[in-house]
Amino acid sequence: MMRTAEIKRQTAETDITAALSIDGTGKSDIATGIGFFDHMLILFTKHGFLDLNLTVDGDLYVDGHHTVEDTGIVLGQALTKALGDKSGIKRYGTAFVPMDEALIMVSLDISGRPFLAFDVEIPTERIGNFDSELTEEFLRALAVHAGLTLHVKMLAGKNAHHIVEGVFKALGRALDEATRKDERIVGVMSTKGML
Repeated sequence: MMRTAEIKRQTAETDITAALSIDGTGKSDIATGIGFFDHMLILFTKHGFLDLNLTVDGDLYVDGHHTVEDTGIVLGQALTKALGDKSGIKRYGTAFVPMDEALIMVSLDISGRPFLAFDVEIPTERIGNFDSELTEEFLRALAVHAGLTLHVKMLAGKNAHHIVEGVFKALGRALDEATRKDERIVGVMSTKGML
């Protein structure tokens, strides 16, 4: 059974449509209006073996905040819906990604307990037309709406592009590991009987 979800979210600030498949091959069609953010989401889906069609019409005349945060909300909701009762998944995932001089670690738990620990220093305020601080806002929205305990740590790095790229690649790889099914798992990977 394919684990998929379609989410549509419309507010006065954004209009977002997403179709996600967890059991994909990394194919994506993404248009948020923010070029660098599109690039990061494409990397995220490629390294996470997620298929994602995503269109975002946001109030970019204000800035990119609502577009990026609301995209995190929608992707979190899509992950939650696609995972269903989470039976059989490994639950935990950790990835270290080197990107030239940068080294990023992402470790996550699909726990149902949202939490973000973000220990990353991005040395520039902007990368292209993307506000660097929105990296954390995206991750927080994703963690809250997907029920992730999410730790993101920069172990090394100087170049802003490399640092943020490492974050999105490591996020994809850790999520791929955590969402994989393991035939040894009966129900969910928790002594509580639920996640």
